[in-house]
Amino acid sequence: MRGILPGRPQAKLQAVSTGLWEHNQIIVYISGNAFVILDRPNHVLQTTYIEEEEELEAAIFDEATGKIAVCSNANIYVYKPYGQDEEAVKWSLQGTLHLSNAEDKITTLSWGIDEELLVGSSYLTLFSTHNSAERIWTKRLANPAKFAQFSPDAAFIASTGTHDRLLKIWRRFASGSANEQFSYSYLPHPTAITGLHWRKRFHQEQTIEDVLYTICADNKVRVWIPGDSHGVEGLQLWAEIDLLESIQPRSIPLDHQSQKRYAFFIDSRDFTFATERAVQRASNDDKEQIALAHLIEVANRSPEICVVLDDRGSMSAWGMESIGSRIKKTSDIFNIAHVEGLHLHFAKNVIGAQDNVQFYAICGSKPDSVFTLLSHHFDGRLEWLESRVDYLFDPSPHAQRLQRKAVWTGHSHAIKKVNRTASGRALISRTINDESVVWVQRATELGMTLHRHSTVNITEHIHRTWILHDGDFVVFLHHESISLWDTRGPAAVEVARRKYQIQGKPLCLILVPETQPSHGCVHLATISSEMKGLAWELHLPPEKDYSTGRKFSSTTFGPPSYTNGAHVNGINEIALEEYGAFDLGSGEDLVFILPVDPAGTAPVISGFLDTFARDIAISYTKSGVLKSWTARANPRARRLDWLLTSTVETGIDNPSLASGTSIRKAALVSAEKDSLTIWNTRSAQLEHEERFEGHGFIQDLDWSSTPDNQSILAVGFPHRVVIYTQLRYDYLNAGPSWAQIREISIRDLTAHPIGDSVWLGSGNLVIGAGNQLFVQDENVELSGGLFPNLRLISRKKPQIDIFTAVSRLNGPLPVFHPQLLAQCVLFGKLLLVQRILINLYKKLKFFTEGDELDSFLGLTPDDFSEDPETLMTASRKEMHSSYADFSDDEEPDTVTEEVATSLNEILTRCQVPQLSSKEQFHLADIIECVGTVEKHRRSIDDNAGRFLLFFRQHVLGSSQHSADHPPLSWREITWAFHSSSQDILVDLVSRHFNGRMLWQHAKESGMFMWMTDITALRAQFEVVARNEYTKTDEKNPIDCSLFYMALKKKAVLVGLWRMATWSREQSATQRLLANNFQEARWKTAALKNAYALMGKRRFEYAAAFFLLADHLQDAVSVLSNQLNDIQLAITVARIYEGDDGPVLRQFLKEKILPQAARENNRWLATWAFWLLNKRDSAVRSLVTPLSTLLSPPESPNFESKLFLTDDPALVVLYKHLREKSLQTLRGAVMVSPRAEWEFVLHTANLYERMGCDLLALDLVRTWEFLKPPTPSVLHQQSHPGHHQLGEFDFDPRKLLRRRSSLVVADLPTREFVGNALANGGTVPEENGSEDDMDGPSKREVKEKKKPPPTQFQEPDANSLLDSFGF
Repeated sequence: MRGILPGRPQAKLQAVSTGLWEHNQIIVYISGNAFVILDRPNHVLQTTYIEEEEELEAAIFDEATGKIAVCSNANIYVYKPYGQDEEAVKWSLQGTLHLSNAEDKITTLSWGIDEELLVGSSYLTLFSTHNSAERIWTKRLANPAKFAQFSPDAAFIASTGTHDRLLKIWRRFASGSANEQFSYSYLPHPTAITGLHWRKRFHQEQTIEDVLYTICADNKVRVWIPGDSHGVEGLQLWAEIDLLESIQPRSIPLDHQSQKRYAFFIDSRDFTFATERAVQRASNDDKEQIALAHLIEVANRSPEICVVLDDRGSMSAWGMESIGSRIKKTSDIFNIAHVEGLHLHFAKNVIGAQDNVQFYAICGSKPDSVFTLLSHHFDGRLEWLESRVDYLFDPSPHAQRLQRKAVWTGHSHAIKKVNRTASGRALISRTINDESVVWVQRATELGMTLHRHSTVNITEHIHRTWILHDGDFVVFLHHESISLWDTRGPAAVEVARRKYQIQGKPLCLILVPETQPSHGCVHLATISSEMKGLAWELHLPPEKDYSTGRKFSSTTFGPPSYTNGAHVNGINEIALEEYGAFDLGSGEDLVFILPVDPAGTAPVISGFLDTFARDIAISYTKSGVLKSWTARANPRARRLDWLLTSTVETGIDNPSLASGTSIRKAALVSAEKDSLTIWNTRSAQLEHEERFEGHGFIQDLDWSSTPDNQSILAVGFPHRVVIYTQLRYDYLNAGPSWAQIREISIRDLTAHPIGDSVWLGSGNLVIGAGNQLFVQDENVELSGGLFPNLRLISRKKPQIDIFTAVSRLNGPLPVFHPQLLAQCVLFGKLLLVQRILINLYKKLKFFTEGDELDSFLGLTPDDFSEDPETLMTASRKEMHSSYADFSDDEEPDTVTEEVATSLNEILTRCQVPQLSSKEQFHLADIIECVGTVEKHRRSIDDNAGRFLLFFRQHVLGSSQHSADHPPLSWREITWAFHSSSQDILVDLVSRHFNGRMLWQHAKESGMFMWMTDITALRAQFEVVARNEYTKTDEKNPIDCSLFYMALKKKAVLVGLWRMATWSREQSATQRLLANNFQEARWKTAALKNAYALMGKRRFEYAAAFFLLADHLQDAVSVLSNQLNDIQLAITVARIYEGDDGPVLRQFLKEKILPQAARENNRWLATWAFWLLNKRDSAVRSLVTPLSTLLSPPESPNFESKLFLTDDPALVVLYKHLREKSLQTLRGAVMVSPRAEWEFVLHTANLYERMGCDLLALDLVRTWEFLKPPTPSVLHQQSHPGHHQLGEFDFDPRKLLRRRSSLVVADLPTREFVGNALANGGTVPEENGSEDDMDGPSKREVKEKKKPPPTQFQEPDANSLLDSFGF
């Protein structure tokens, strides 16, 4: 933890108590209705809130037992320690004590011996707290007690009342619970007594005379010692020290010297400990040795020390030797040091009760203890000042005698809201009773801490707050007015106020970004529950000096002066003016609208109001619709212009909480407050979903971001905060895009639930709980608890800055990262991948632990934009150059299987920088796969290479994670589907399964989805049928029945049953199969058997009998619905009736395409459209929303909103398909230019989020848009389905500058269409028309059968569209 503000100390004389217990220094102080226990700076042992009380009056710590007593005016609470043996000490309530008179007010407490507790009020009351509370003595006082303190041995009590000059000394002369008796005497003082202190003993058993110090309003310290034991008086005066005379700086004239004096005492116990520590830590420096010699000379006299201070940094220290000796010498009181220039941080311009400071000098007995001075400032601070006592009393000038290690302050009541400035350098905290404090970030030697800047005393209710100019001004929105406060001084001053009226309840206060920052003009707006708004313009002093660019300090203008609510300082006038009303539509269904969390940048906007502008507000409705808004000031019209930047249908009903950030991220919490979703509002995608059952409810969301705009989210629960960071998108492994990076629990520090939390600009999270503010460290531990990938960032440091960690988890990837390599392969950059791996191989051959590894491996961004053919040509030239004979034969130029093996051997030996262990395994897989692809590269095309690489990777992954590994995705199936090397792929896949391919293997490879040659498909299916039959020793015909029925080879099945003599079903099945199933009665018999088998849940066998009855529709339905095997259903349909069969087409339209639309699976959709021969829709489905391509439209489900449904490789497929044929070109033309532009830009954003910034750059540099179509095409776009074929008036030769030399004409030629129309005939409907979606095919001209992809066929002359100038 970076720092803690444990609560504002009460301005009470006994608010602070310290003691040394079991060698631990304990400090207790009261704040509001709580008391705080600490043992060192920024380390809270315990905070306890007493809910029954409004505020506490006094606290006292018992060094003998470790007990703590605190009191309000009416009750005393005694706490005892436990757990000290486990070194986790805590205090629990032992009991509550009450006075006999309920109207009496307690003012002071003091511990005696044997757990006695003295309570001062209008009475002195003595309790025993040994077991149960027992009142053992009480005595009425003339005046209510101001001080009442036991001496260390409990022989005396010193008490006095408010403004009393008589000190009453009670002497104990009879002890025992039954007959406690005290005699008393008076010690007269000239004026009111202002302080008491009894000399402490070294240890509890030490017998030493009691010595009492009194401080009086006449600025004198008096030392009292016990008199003659037979005398009348209990104590007698031993010496006086004049505080005014002690400090008389020569450099300041007498009439200008301060008259304020403070005194505190260093008991010989603490002074001895402090001297020992100084001797232990002293160096051999001459100056230090002089100071140390002076200290030792003082310590040898074993003095008690009185330190006198003024409020200007002067100090005088006096030693008192041989206190209590009957013969007093003049030298018994001697001056130790007189120094100036101490920094004691006295408050300025404070009045009344706040103008007081109490000092407590302590030093523990442990070897690492430090001499500490606690200063309790009654303006609400308790400071921990450390020093070496030789430095403190060094007579020679010393630069820094005291170091401030902590300032304990905070609030007196529970914090309910914390707001920050846009920069995160200042914040304001507000309590349940509207007490507000402005805090500013301040850098110290220990790091970033919070410093109290100003306090706002306000009585009326505060509805919303905004803090401006790094904490110099604060705006409060009240129920009927808005007020502006100047918080540049310690006490805020109201400088302007405006009444307002608005329709509905105001929900928020929003800062509107300015086009010119720091020019002194600020615009704020509020929006009501009716979506009506009101804006104000504020004129403030500028933050920066335009001539120098430096920020003005708060003291630049001197103390502010105000005239009629305006600030007059010659720089700028402070003003608050109304800036017009606005209307954002209907407030129906609205839950809330709130400002977004600024993403660590100044609230500045460009001069344009467009969707690129940063969001400033988000709203959410009961139906779960998230909307983000931006605005800018319009000076000419004196109003705000608003723009709706995004709308997200989240599907989450009645959200209880939402929060957004200005860089298009939003978090939403469910109605039950146990479910969190994180959304990208720019792309309307769900990035993360998590449920927190049994962990408490979510009550707060706070956004922050790194300087390079990587998002961080803090999710607040009642007693803990979980911090999430965004991660790179990982489409290949379907990895999460958010992860917990840290968990902060405050349950050990306080029992009070968290009120609010907020981020500072430096990456520190500030948590407000009860009276306290906890400033968390900006570093995260690298122990690997929540997120093991963090360990790879720094292998030497145990922790790292959160911004560095998040940037490392999100920034650009090194070129050898497996994710970037995989995306390069998909992008068609296999040769570049080989070049990267060869460079990596060369680097790692001589790599040793600790060496730096260049992230680019010597490549430049231009290398990622080079054309593959150029790379190929360059490599060929290099091979055939005249220098080839002199090249090093040992250096490979391609990643062959041998090179891949060698490289992977190196990877097993060394840890590659910037890669985690898992990523290094993944890299090894890719290297092996690239080696395999290289072996076949000359005989397969790019799409086959893509499939083969990811199929191999899938197989390797499934062997490592056999249980939960996902199946091969439709992305890989689609690549193979569009390959022209399918015969080689079939051979490679079959060989992978050792020629024994079963259906589960075929399904794993997706083979029957991507094979396009129906003859080869049936031949391969028959191979699977044979393998299914022979997969068991008994060779069961049931295993292959479905396959042979789909192939319509009943005779083969009959033969197999003839050999199955071991089966009980043999005779019955043989008799049944011997019949003619063309007859209706046997079809009915087959159907009855099928339904009977379904009743027995033998679904695959039932489907075989449906096929026997020629009911393909029923068979497909059973396979997809009951067996849940869509691949098998499609395969059976393709085998049984071909790719043009009505059952297959109906299944694709009614089952596959709606499923693709529901899941937003564009790979599945484009595959299905292509199989339906709707190639224009296959292209459009990659870009446009899938629901718009279906009739009726299909509503997407919640899972379809997940970011994983997207894929940047879609843009590669789109580019590949759009120029393949006339149909695909027509589909591309039907995509609007804006949609294509947004598609490319969205894909570039995906690449960037994945860490593949180089590919994003290449995409936007090299992408070629289609030239705008003619008006007739635009007309067709706006009226799909109502066009004539001739209206597609585009020339494929002119759509793209760069295109392949061959474009297949799969649309009817214009001549054919013209002749058909001229002869009064009908035009054959195109296979790709949208009208075909709603009914069966109306083809009147049968399409020519598609040839096998591996055979070359001379293209028709009409399909050659290149113009050779003829």
